[in-house]
Amino acid sequence: MNILVVDDEPLIRIGLVSLVEEWGHEAFSAGNAAAAIAVLEANQSIELIITDVDMPGTMDGIALAKYVAGRWPPVRLIVVSGKVAPADGDLPEGARFFSKPYHDQLIHSAIEEMRAR
Repeated sequence: MNILVVDDEPLIRIGLVSLVEEWGHEAFSAGNAAAAIAVLEANQSIELIITDVDMPGTMDGIALAKYVAGRWPPVRLIVVSGKVAPADGDLPEGARFFSKPYHDQLIHSAIEEMRAR
């Protein structure tokens, strides 16, 4: 799978990109929602996005997830946050949410489940 990791914290982003690659996937990265949209526009092969909620800029991870679901409906979504849990109905249908800190295996399992869909 081609997976885009979106997080404004470089160490978290780099760590998750490394894990995604270890799990056998192609990884792309962005530090905010605007950069993520640019990656998506340049690379139509992105199949899944893992995004943090709390990011700088005009769009947080929840808004990014909604935007992606509307513009690129086939792209699957995993949203993570150490600060905010989305309210019911905040995330697009089919999106998964995990609180930080999360166990890497939970993310890996979610990726594999989404890959099977």
